[in-house]
Amino acid sequence: QVQLVESGGGLVQAGGSLKLSCAASGRTFTTYHMGWFRQAPGKERDFVARITPNGGFKNYADSVKGRFTISRDNGKNTVYLQMNDLKPEDTAVYYCAADPVLSRLTTARGINYWGQGTQVTVSS
Repeated sequence: QVQLVESGGGLVQAGGSLKLSCAASGRTFTTYHMGWFRQAPGKERDFVARITPNGGFKNYADSVKGRFTISRDNGKNTVYLQMNDLKPEDTAVYYCAADPVLSRLTTARGINYWGQGTQVTVSS
């Protein structure tokens, strides 16, 4: 069992940056692959980025590649999403996710654990 709490969302102008954090409870953080998803109003929850337990593998949605960076600090049980050069189309609720199976962290279906979400709004 793991509980996830996101923070760091807010309102930013286009071209700006934000860094999201997701703190995980429990002593088994290093057994989970971690991911970020986002959901805009009226749309499905979409994959943004994922990272393996040792951080050796990361991948990103094409829409954020080169602008967003996922990382994790296993000593702090925390995963991060650094978001640079933000665009209005990045506006969404961002969710942290955890799963022991990496392949599940590509769609929003079947993932074991979710955070409550944090709102990111990018103004033009």
